[in-house]
Amino acid sequence: MNPVIQEITDRIVERSRASRTVYLERIRRDGEAARAKGPARAHLGCANLAHGFAAAPAADKPLLRGTAKPGVAIVTSYNDMLSAHQPYETYPPVLKAAVRAAGGVAQVAGGVPAMCDGITQGRAGMELSLYSRDVIAMSTAIALSHDMFDATLLLGVCDKIVPGLLIGALHFGHLPAVFVPAGPMTSGLPNKVKARTRQLFAEGKVGRDELLDAEAKSYHSPGTCTFYGTANSNQALMEVMGLHLPGSTFVNPHTELRQALTEAAGRRAVEITAHGSEYTPVGELVDEKAIVNACVALLATGGSTNHTLHLVAMAAAAGIVLTWDDLACLSKAVPSLTRIYPNGQADVNHFRDAGGMQVLIGDLIDAGLLHADVLTVAGRGLDHYRSAPELRNGTLVWEQVSGGSQDLDVLRPVSEPFAADGGIHMVEGNLGRAVSKVSAVKPEHLVIEAPAKVFDDQLDLLSAFEAGELDGQDFVAVIRYQGPSANGMPELHKLTPPLAVLLDRGQRVAIVTDGRMSGASGKVPAAIHLSPEAADGGPIALVRDGDVVRLDSAAGTLELLVPAEELARRTPAGRPLSDAQWVGTGRELFATFRRMAGHAEQGAGIFGVSGAESPHHGPGLGFPAEAGASHLETNRVGAHAGATERARIGGQ
Repeated sequence: MNPVIQEITDRIVERSRASRTVYLERIRRDGEAARAKGPARAHLGCANLAHGFAAAPAADKPLLRGTAKPGVAIVTSYNDMLSAHQPYETYPPVLKAAVRAAGGVAQVAGGVPAMCDGITQGRAGMELSLYSRDVIAMSTAIALSHDMFDATLLLGVCDKIVPGLLIGALHFGHLPAVFVPAGPMTSGLPNKVKARTRQLFAEGKVGRDELLDAEAKSYHSPGTCTFYGTANSNQALMEVMGLHLPGSTFVNPHTELRQALTEAAGRRAVEITAHGSEYTPVGELVDEKAIVNACVALLATGGSTNHTLHLVAMAAAAGIVLTWDDLACLSKAVPSLTRIYPNGQADVNHFRDAGGMQVLIGDLIDAGLLHADVLTVAGRGLDHYRSAPELRNGTLVWEQVSGGSQDLDVLRPVSEPFAADGGIHMVEGNLGRAVSKVSAVKPEHLVIEAPAKVFDDQLDLLSAFEAGELDGQDFVAVIRYQGPSANGMPELHKLTPPLAVLLDRGQRVAIVTDGRMSGASGKVPAAIHLSPEAADGGPIALVRDGDVVRLDSAAGTLELLVPAEELARRTPAGRPLSDAQWVGTGRELFATFRRMAGHAEQGAGIFGVSGAESPHHGPGLGFPAEAGASHLETNRVGAHAGATERARIGGQ
C-alpha cells in the first residue's frame, strides 16, 4: 500500500475505534441471531406475518408463509418524471423473478423520494435537496423496519438518493445490501456546445427557445445525465466500494446487458444472505478501508464536491469518523486520472468506452492507492472489479480487462496523470474551512486576490450581473447564509454561467460561499461548504463589500485580508431568513431540520455517528448536541474538536 493511504486508514481506524466497535457489536449480534434462527419473517407473530403477505401474488404467498426462503426487500426511488429513475419502473418484476429463481422471495418494501437538483436549481425547492438525503435514510429505515427481510436491493442513482439509501441500510447493517444501478442515458448534445449555449443565453445572445432546445438535446432519454456530477460520482463510488456488481455502473438502460446485470443483482442478494455460504452484511462491507477507497476514487476522478458531505455522513452511519483533514491528506497522494465533463469534454459513456471503472480500479490497485483486501458483494477482494461483464450466447460472464486506457484524453494511468494531486482540495484560513474543486479550473485561475462583493441571496448576484454591475472588474463573490442551518445549503450552480461569462471576458472572479456548487461546478474557482457558516456566527458574516479576499486553491488557503483588530470590532451583517419568511414549496415543513443540521464538516445532516452512545465520545465529531445545547453551541464545540484533531495529527 501507498504509505500515505495506509497512514490515513490507520488514523481513521484509531479515531473511530470506540464508535465502530459499538456499531459492529450491534450488527454482529443481529447477524448471529439471523443465522441461528432462519429467515427474519419466521419470528413474526401470525397476525404480523399475515399482514406481510396479504397482497402477495399467489405464487409468492406459500413462500412468504413458509420459513425456508430468505426474504429480499426492494427499496426503490422510482418515479417517471426523473430520467435517472424512470428505468426502475420495470425492475421489481425482474428482480422478483431472479430472486425466486435463486431460492428467495422478494417484495417491494418501500419507496423513497427522489428529487432532481437539475429541476430545482435556483428555485426554492433546492433548499430541500440536502435535507432529502436524511429523509431518504429515514424512509429506507421505515421500509426495513417490518423485519420481514434478510437482504436488501437498493434502487437509486442520483444526488442525495444513493447516500440516503446507504445511510438507511447501514442502520440495518446485519443485512446484505446490493445497489442496482440503472445506467446513464446515451450521449446527446456535446457538452462543449451545451455549456456555450448557456453562456450565450446568460449574455442575452440567444433566447429561451434556443437554450431549451440545447438542454433537451442534452437530457433526452431515460438514464442518468451523462456529465460527471453527483449522480455519476455516486455510481463510481458504489462500484469502488463493492456495492455494485462489477462493471454494472455505466451500462445504458434498456439494453440486454443492463437486463442481465439487474437479474444477476437479484440472484446475488440471495446468495449473500445469512442463510447462504457467503454472508456479506453491509455494515461489515462498509469499513474503514472501503471508505478510504471511496475517497481515493472521488479524488482520482475529480468527482462531485457534494461527496465531501456525503462520504462523512455515510461513514458516520457505519460508526466511522471521516474528516476533511483525511480528504485533504489523501488529495496530496492521489493523482487526477480522468477528464470527464465538467472537468473535460468527454461524458461518462466516453469514459466507459476508454476502459472505465475496470481500468481505473485496476491501475489504482496496482499503484497501491486502493485497498484490495476488502469485502464486496461480488466476494472477497476488489480484484473482482478488474472484470467487465458481457453477454456470450445470452449468458452473462465477467472477463478481466487487459490493457490500459483506450483514450488518454479521458482516462490516464497513475504513471501519467493529468495532475499529481486529487481534483478536490481543502482550503482554510481566517474565514474558516472550505472545499475547492480544482479539476475543472485552469492553473492560472487557482489563485485570486480581489475585492469582495457580498450577497445574502444568489438572486441578488444574478440581478447584479444582468444590470451590468459586475462588468469590467475583478472580484470575489461572497454568497452567505446558504448553509445547512440557514436555508438547507442549496446548490448555487445557477451562478456558474454568468460568472463564466465574466471569466471569459478576462475578469478574475471567484466564489466563496457556505452553500454548495454541486458536482456540475465548472471552471469558475470556488471555495464552497465554508464552515462555520454565516448563520452559526462564522467569519463570513463579517465580510464587507470591498474587503480583499485571497483564495489560493493550490496552496490550500482562504484569507480575508483585513487586520484582526478590525475584524474583532465588527458585528455580523445580514441574517438568515426567519421561519416566518422561510415558507413556500413545503419549506416550512423542514424548519426542524434547519435547527438540527450539523455543520458541513460533519456531513450537514441531522444524525450522529452510529455507536456514539459510547461514553468515549463527545459532540465535536459528528455527534448530537447534549440536551439543551443550541445549534450554535454544538458547532462551536465541533470547531474546537476539529482544531484539536488537526493539532494532534501534526497538521498534515
